[in-house]
Amino acid sequence: MTDVIEVEGLTKRFGRLTAVDDVSFVVRQGEIFGLLGENGAGKTTTLEILEGFQCADRGSVRVLGIDPHSAHRDWRDRIGLVLQESDFDPVHTVTETVRLFASFFTHPRDVDETLAMVGLADKARERVGRLSGGQKRRVDVALGIIGQPDLLFLDEPTTGFDPVARSDFWSVIEGLRDAGTSIVLTTHYMEEAERLCDRLAIMAKGRVVAEGTSTTLISALGATTIRFVLPPNLDVATLGTITSATFVAREAMAVALLTERVPEVLLRLLTWSQANGVTLEQLEVVRPTLNDVFLGATGSES
Repeated sequence: MTDVIEVEGLTKRFGRLTAVDDVSFVVRQGEIFGLLGENGAGKTTTLEILEGFQCADRGSVRVLGIDPHSAHRDWRDRIGLVLQESDFDPVHTVTETVRLFASFFTHPRDVDETLAMVGLADKARERVGRLSGGQKRRVDVALGIIGQPDLLFLDEPTTGFDPVARSDFWSVIEGLRDAGTSIVLTTHYMEEAERLCDRLAIMAKGRVVAEGTSTTLISALGATTIRFVLPPNLDVATLGTITSATFVAREAMAVALLTERVPEVLLRLLTWSQANGVTLEQLEVVRPTLNDVFLGATGSES
């Protein structure tokens, strides 16, 4: 599979601040690659270098085979951008705004089709200044995809979207990926990253601290939690002997078993409860999530 982005040893400093510190990764053709991190982790600076707006101090960056900082117009014609913030003429309608941006590209997407894709078909004649924050964000997305880019950068694209609009947008992004568009996505929504990203990298203090598929990163955490209300007259030590769980912790009125052998521990637990006529109230199996990976990798507190 061809790499559309190749980053090796990327470093960018602003005075004494090292915003990006020896970062390396690749983005493959036709995949959604997520770049996650807290504010100030270096994500936006990395994107700005990939988009050609900043110049690296050190390292190698190739985007669609070219150094973005010296890219030509033909390269720009193949790139789509959805920035964190945009500012449009408030008196122009949505259609006029998108049509203007369409004129910048050699083979733009149909304007009406694009508005339908981002859920703005019913706002086509509305002036941009009268749109809500979420609707303006959809205009941003429309401008990012109007040129039918080979590579699309999405910097927190669903900020301001309600849950239904966010889910609809995920389907749009997946459709673009399935049609061959390569996508680089930043987001603070872990469920969005887990749903959309084929692979992802987590940044902290300018460095990549974890990289892989969400499944691989979650699996690396290991233990799953089995939680339920602790039955009367059953102590934690006895419960550990019964289940052979890796670790047993008391949580107020509940108890949590940590284990990598979920089927075995559950079978032991349920066999014991049935034999002793004990009901396990509020029994649940809680597997690690991408959010757990993110908090662990960045050293954040939940």
